[in-house]
Amino acid sequence: MYNHNNNNNGRLPVHREPNKPPPIERHHTARYIAHRVRESLTTRVSKVICSIFLTILLVAGIVAFVLWLSLRPHRPRFFIETFSVPGLDQPGGFQNAQVRFKVTVRNSNQHMVFHYGAMQGAVFYKDQQIGSARLTEPFDQGPKTTKVLDEVLTGATLTVSSQRWAEFQGDRSLGKVPFRLDITATIMFKVSTWRSETHRMHANCDVDVGPDGSILPIFRSKRCPVYFT
Repeated sequence: MYNHNNNNNGRLPVHREPNKPPPIERHHTARYIAHRVRESLTTRVSKVICSIFLTILLVAGIVAFVLWLSLRPHRPRFFIETFSVPGLDQPGGFQNAQVRFKVTVRNSNQHMVFHYGAMQGAVFYKDQQIGSARLTEPFDQGPKTTKVLDEVLTGATLTVSSQRWAEFQGDRSLGKVPFRLDITATIMFKVSTWRSETHRMHANCDVDVGPDGSILPIFRSKRCPVYFT
């Protein structure tokens, strides 16, 4: 008979794990510690510089926005107030033809000054110029001010033949005669000591007159488009 080993009292032998070696303690050198310190300082300095830059950028943006709101440059505003062709209801009126008009020029800016060169006005009928004249000498227009241009074109400043007058009469029979008033000038913008470049300004005022030769109500105080070249 096979005899079991009685030393374990019939139990399986126990396998014991060998003793684990103690953990190895890492000792960092002074060079390694100095490198880590430099990295930490560099990161902190970079963060501070970025924060300062972003703060300056934000403040500059806010200041620029506030300045833009305070200045908010507006173009000159031209409004045609009156326009008339006296004697339009007379067949022979071309002999003493006249064109009368009044235009207001507004500077709606709070701080900006407009400097205008000599201002010229020209009247057109069906894209054909029938008269022109100098409206003003050079002048400055201060903020929140309005200048009135009041002019009469006649004689040498107005050229209307009998044929052209007959065309006026043909349109008059249809209820209105279309004209266009063009105002041109050089303009420069000034804010305190700053001055812009000189631009060429154009204001185009379309206007119709009725059978009596007076401006139709729909065109009275109408704003004229303005553009620069």
